[in-house]
Amino acid sequence: MTSQYQDRSAPDPPVDPRGDPFLGTRFTAPGLPPTFLRRERLARHLGQGLGTPLTLVDGPAGAGKTLLVADWAARLDRPVAWFTTEGADRAPGLFWACLLHALRAAGVRLSPGIGSPAHPDGVDRALLARLAADLSDRTDPAIVVVDEFERVGPSADIADQLEFVLHHAAAGLRLILVTRSEPLLPLHRYRAAGSITEIRGAELAFTPREAATLLASHGLRLTGEGAHALVRRTRGWAAGLRLCALAARQSPDPERFLKEFEAGHSVVADYLLTEVLRRQPAATQDLLLRVSVVERFRPGLADALTGRHDAERILAGLRRENAFVESLGRTWYRLHPLFAEILRAHLRVRHPGLETELHRRAARWLSRSGSLTETLTHGCAAGDWEFTARTLVEDLAIGRLFTGRRPDDLGALFARMTAGTDSPARELVLAARELADRDLGHGLARLRHAGELLAAADGHPAAADLVPARLGLALLEAFAARLTGCPGRAERAARIARDLRRSVPAERLHRHPELLALLLTHVGSARLWAGHTDAARAALAEALCCPDGVTTALPREESLGHLALIDWLAGWNTRAEQQALAALREAARYGLPPSACSAVGGLVLAAVAVERDELDTAQALLDRITATGDGLVDPVAEAARTLVGARLSLARGEPRAALAATENGVTAVVASPWARDHAALVVSAARLADGDPEAAAEALEPVAARRPACAVAAARARLAAGDPAAALELLDALPAGGPDGPALTVRAVLVRAEAADRAGDVTAARRLAAQALRAARRERLRRPFREAGPWLSPLLVTGPADDWLTARGDPAHGGPAASGSAHSGLGDSGAGHGGSANHGPVDGAPTADGPVGHGSARHGPARHGPARHGPAPHGPDLRSAPVVEELSPRERDVLGRLAQLMSTEEIAADLYVSINTVKTHLKSAYRKLSVNRRADAVRRARERGLL
Repeated sequence: MTSQYQDRSAPDPPVDPRGDPFLGTRFTAPGLPPTFLRRERLARHLGQGLGTPLTLVDGPAGAGKTLLVADWAARLDRPVAWFTTEGADRAPGLFWACLLHALRAAGVRLSPGIGSPAHPDGVDRALLARLAADLSDRTDPAIVVVDEFERVGPSADIADQLEFVLHHAAAGLRLILVTRSEPLLPLHRYRAAGSITEIRGAELAFTPREAATLLASHGLRLTGEGAHALVRRTRGWAAGLRLCALAARQSPDPERFLKEFEAGHSVVADYLLTEVLRRQPAATQDLLLRVSVVERFRPGLADALTGRHDAERILAGLRRENAFVESLGRTWYRLHPLFAEILRAHLRVRHPGLETELHRRAARWLSRSGSLTETLTHGCAAGDWEFTARTLVEDLAIGRLFTGRRPDDLGALFARMTAGTDSPARELVLAARELADRDLGHGLARLRHAGELLAAADGHPAAADLVPARLGLALLEAFAARLTGCPGRAERAARIARDLRRSVPAERLHRHPELLALLLTHVGSARLWAGHTDAARAALAEALCCPDGVTTALPREESLGHLALIDWLAGWNTRAEQQALAALREAARYGLPPSACSAVGGLVLAAVAVERDELDTAQALLDRITATGDGLVDPVAEAARTLVGARLSLARGEPRAALAATENGVTAVVASPWARDHAALVVSAARLADGDPEAAAEALEPVAARRPACAVAAARARLAAGDPAAALELLDALPAGGPDGPALTVRAVLVRAEAADRAGDVTAARRLAAQALRAARRERLRRPFREAGPWLSPLLVTGPADDWLTARGDPAHGGPAASGSAHSGLGDSGAGHGGSANHGPVDGAPTADGPVGHGSARHGPARHGPARHGPAPHGPDLRSAPVVEELSPRERDVLGRLAQLMSTEEIAADLYVSINTVKTHLKSAYRKLSVNRRADAVRRARERGLL
């Protein structure tokens, strides 16, 4: 009987157990190509493997595993046993014979008694024990690299034997397995014990910088952007990058080739089809080709695409083999993007016409088990428009056609859809697409047809199933009402939507918060156009209460922009600015691009800049919005742009340009009262700037009684025409306690101040000018003072807190005026010279100084009485003794406001600090000035030149 093992004392046999010679190439590490890129981060990680018994380098074909380990091994100062497996090596006897030969070929001294397997199919446990014992006695471990270990296959015997030797060899063996698939070793135990070093596919992937360096070694220079794009497409796959580089060298435009090459017809395709696809069984090849049409897939979806029931087993195997199938968790998988491109091209060649059917199957499976976006994507790709439109509408997702150009934006998906059967869902989607593109002619006709189809279905047994379609119709009706300026239509749509929402499952509404957010925004905009400010504010505020997220970002931005416009029209500039900035932040959070409907916030910022005399800033904002506004078909936005542009022209001293801007009104079904009234304000201000105060007053006669801003502008015109009594009568008729803000208050008080100045009551004029200055300070309103004319300059007495007024509006204009006089900078920007000409349009109303038109004596030749507040403060007495302890800048700020008779609460609000902080500063100032009362503190500060 022949022994299974050869004589242990015999020399190392030159042949394997089958009698075949050992081929030297299998026991030598491969040479490195000239373009090989050494990546030190991987070499360092691989070097850490010398501290663990097992190192696993696991990645797909062409990931650069073998060359990485070969380069690392060549740089070691000790022998490395190298063994590249073949398919036959799955027989345990052959495997261990080859491994022992690799050790001996590398010069690793083994005891002669270990022997070698004599039969290819088996190995005695005693031989493995002798090998493990021999290795455990080594002072320096033997390093063994087994390349292409996946060829050993699912051999549990070899895995058990390796585990046995590794365990008993202890520190005497360092085994490095280079493989495409995870071995059957108990890796979880090695991980738990920290006795394994792993380099996986994700770590093997090239970074953009490494990719650029690799391509440079092929003579190709790639920009940073180009390198990032190529790495995204190849996922940093080493073989793909090298093959692309080789092909690009043959192209006249290498960088363009690397961006645009057709993956299905390239050397990369040849590699993957040969190395990955054709190595698989026929059923696996068929599955890979079919799942290439979807971005991600589950076994159930793969089964639906193949018509079989074996996907779960096949996909698990492909993942273990690193066959360019990646696990996304929760049983979801995806293909490597380049591999998917190649497979799709191969599918079209092998099975023409099948791709459309696969998209249709995917859409129907995903409608039950996947995401809406994926369902619609595949439905559109299949050209199954009826199914896709119905799915969108029934899911209440029609609002997603309006929620911004995000990666999951649906507008582009339906771009190819055409009219077909009389389907309400299909007509609604077509109407939505056309309205989103501002094609009002086709969109409104399509919307009307959809409504007729839904009305015809009333009473039908399936009418209840049409509730989502009717809700979608209400949303589009509200949007159409907004675009056409028809508030009544918007209110009807809102009422219908409110009733329909009760019949829709709450879960579906919760899944699509954009539906309600868009509806409220459209209704709010339509109400604003109609001048129903309170109702508009309520709808827009409710829209802001909708759940925060990417689908509601655009309606939230639009709502904030419209709220900002409401505040600005009411004269509250700072509040409007804060709302407008919040709108821009909302868009920036989700990377939304500028849109026609979302331009309102930017227009408000431009309007505020005009009021602050920051004309260059306003022009830049207006130019940007005009360039990206896409026509601004929304009447609210169009009217706001016209108004802001006209006001900017007035501020620049161009009244004719302002008039030209208002000549063509905004097209709408219903005229907007505020748009009409503010256009009249522009006309009046332009006539006044041209020196025709009678025409200016005449332009406002029809509207002066309706809007406080118009009354104030009319009063200014009457005053300029030499009729101060009529001017004051207009101001006195204004209601007390209105909602308007400082932009109107300041202008109204300045009209009174000018009337007092003309009447010779300089004391009252100075007091009123100071009152206007206090009202303007927090809002930094410069335009009213620029517009007032030269009569105002001698009346203004300011302190350090009024530097905002002395400086020109735009930073480019420099800092504060060189003169210490607060009025030295007045009239420098735009018009404002020469009498009271160039009086611009106004808004706004009460401040702490009282409502517009009240709380001040009437001024005229025989009407004004003595001023209540006494003479204006005098300038500093430079002869006074200095303060022993100097006041801080904030203490001076507080004292300055104290001198203006501001309360503690008003000072706190003006300085944006707490009331307690103001009291602390006052106590400190009292101590330094050696006083106990406010009046004494102000007097002492003036005596010593501090105010």
